[in-house]
Amino acid sequence: MLPLRDLNPTRRVPIITYALIGINVLVFFWELSFPEAQLQQVFIDLAVVPANLARNGFSPENILDIIRSMFFHGGWAHLLGNMLYLWLFGDNIEDRLGIILYLVMYFVSGFAAVLAQYLIDPASQIPLIGASGAIAGVLGGYLVLFPGVKVRGIIPLGWFSQLVEWPAFIVLGLWFVMQLFNGVATLGPETGSEGGVAFFAHIGGFVVGAVITWIVTMFIPQPPADMRNQNLYERARR
Repeated sequence: MLPLRDLNPTRRVPIITYALIGINVLVFFWELSFPEAQLQQVFIDLAVVPANLARNGFSPENILDIIRSMFFHGGWAHLLGNMLYLWLFGDNIEDRLGIILYLVMYFVSGFAAVLAQYLIDPASQIPLIGASGAIAGVLGGYLVLFPGVKVRGIIPLGWFSQLVEWPAFIVLGLWFVMQLFNGVATLGPETGSEGGVAFFAHIGGFVVGAVITWIVTMFIPQPPADMRNQNLYERARR
């Protein structure tokens, strides 16, 4: 399912979510200024490489590499897919957690994503790039806070497509199961040797984002169910 919209109102403009999207887009256009061969060297120099992390640990340079890695992307599909999920689900997490906790969850999930992928293949020389690990944390948080919210999307059926509306726990639950399945399928002696999707980064980011959000809900009171239902009803009528 390709999600297009969630029926989930917000109380304020998601400034941080828009800013994160804007920075990712600007960095990608900066990437386009390099020839492909030179861009690969840029990724090696500025993004996190598991083998470097294995040698130097969480040195200041490696920490900076991890942060920069969260804003690099390997192509249009990589960028647009990540930004779609951040735009759809990030606004509600920002609205519920607030700016500071939202940023903490986002970047901690991104660091957890790198660590998870590193543990799978610490000798890899391939740079880890993309915001998907941090965004996976946003998805994990969304599953904790809004499991029953309806998400509208498209299911491709050959030359046709069908518009459907599923609860978030199905949409995001299926997404997570796919990451697990594909991640396990990549395990083996050649793990990560040719690059590709860092599935374990997605898994690590998702789990940590869900755990952080669950901990936050233990200390910050959530809006009553009747208030949330009324907001959803009002938006659904628009």
